Amino acid sequence: MRHQKSGRKLGRNSSHRKAMLRNMVTSLFEYGHIRTTDHKAKELRRLVDRMVTLGKKDTLHARRLAARTIRTKDVLRHLFEVVAPGYMERHGGYTRTIKLGRRHGDNAEMSIIELMPPGAPELRQRGKAVKPSVAPTTAVPTTKETFDAEEAVEAAPAEEAVEAAPAEEAVEAAPAEEAVEAAPVEEAAAVEEEIKED
Repeated sequence: MRHQKSGRKLGRNSSHRKAMLRNMVTSLFEYGHIRTTDHKAKELRRLVDRMVTLGKKDTLHARRLAARTIRTKDVLRHLFEVVAPGYMERHGGYTRTIKLGRRHGDNAEMSIIELMPPGAPELRQRGKAVKPSVAPTTAVPTTKETFDAEEAVEAAPAEEAVEAAPAEEAVEAAPAEEAVEAAPVEEAAAVEEEIKED
């Protein structure tokens, strides 16, 4: 069973696969884009995201961890000095894949994987935004520097008036609701009497 074995084998043993992905990530940072199969691009995407995250940290330890994967010193320097600073406002998703169709010969699905342009906005969240449970209050300032006693006294009656208005509306609306509820009851009683007479 293959429990918790993440990643694709790509038809290679582990040493061949690691060497291939290291060469591909080095080429991607060197040229900005590469043409490969879809499955290799999906595996490469994971490694590229890890390298950019290390580049954003920009510590000696992060450089040494990235140097285990990236093959040349020039590309490593390019990652930490040029590529990673462009993604400081972005939290993941540093690459994009463009499908090209199938390759002649073995019919493999091909694609181009490329780095996103620096400073590109993040994708919007797919889930719905959660409404805040407490409405923000802007009537009374809360900091000591901007707090003014006169403003607080003036703001208090306005808040009471706002709170009192819905209560008055509720009292006025209550008789109308009772009338609406009483009408169907009377109609139902009339229908029952007609049924009994028949």
